[in-house]
Amino acid sequence: MAVNLPDTHGGEAEAAPAPVGGRAEARRARRAAEGRRSRSPKDRRSGRRPRPWWIEIPAMAAVGLVVALLIKTCFFQVFTIPSGSMENTLRVGDRVGVNKLAPLTGWKPEQGQPVVFKDPGDWLPPQPNDGNPVTSALGSVLSFVGLVPPKDDNYLVKRVIATGGQTVQCSGSTLTVDGAKLDEPYLHPGDDSCAGLDFGPVTVPQGYVWVEGDHRSDSADSRYHQRGPGGGAVPVDNVVGPVSAVVWPLGHLDWFGWVGR
Repeated sequence: MAVNLPDTHGGEAEAAPAPVGGRAEARRARRAAEGRRSRSPKDRRSGRRPRPWWIEIPAMAAVGLVVALLIKTCFFQVFTIPSGSMENTLRVGDRVGVNKLAPLTGWKPEQGQPVVFKDPGDWLPPQPNDGNPVTSALGSVLSFVGLVPPKDDNYLVKRVIATGGQTVQCSGSTLTVDGAKLDEPYLHPGDDSCAGLDFGPVTVPQGYVWVEGDHRSDSADSRYHQRGPGGGAVPVDNVVGPVSAVVWPLGHLDWFGWVGR
């Protein structure tokens, strides 16, 4: 009777364990593959390693500041309304967007448009200093790039009543420009066009505008500065641009059009 003895040299052989060095090499290859998957396609194509967050975040912040500066310089700048001289069109604390692109494309101030302009000389009192050099420096930087309103705040907002060469006069409750009565639906309730201050006739110099507030009885405007430079009129060169919108607060959002209304 034949007896089958186990064949120690043939049949199914057990797989030999991988050498230690082979397992380490496999782990390194697996980690390298995972690293390639976590990198962006652009980084894989260029062979670059992704930049760490402490480089990415400052770089993104710098790009944001440059974009904000370009917008402020060429497109829109935000100003805060500090007083009630333009109520109820603009209220205290409103932030308005001023169209700075309009002057670059040939726009000139026209009658009826609300505009922001730089103080032509002693219309505003000296602005206080907060006394903190750190916050003052930070405010100056943010103001420079347009993220907050101008720090020195020596800007005003009024409505154009007459332009260069026109003659403006107020008597009783009637405001006239070149002899024609001016219709003013924007006036603050309870105010009339003269608000108790008669003046004129005044001929506005060429290159200037005559400006008054919508809250006529609470606005120290061209009427009150007739003894100053320009006879109370404001140089067009001082005009930043037309008020295009109220951008804050949300409850008072308003759009006045590309060049105001």
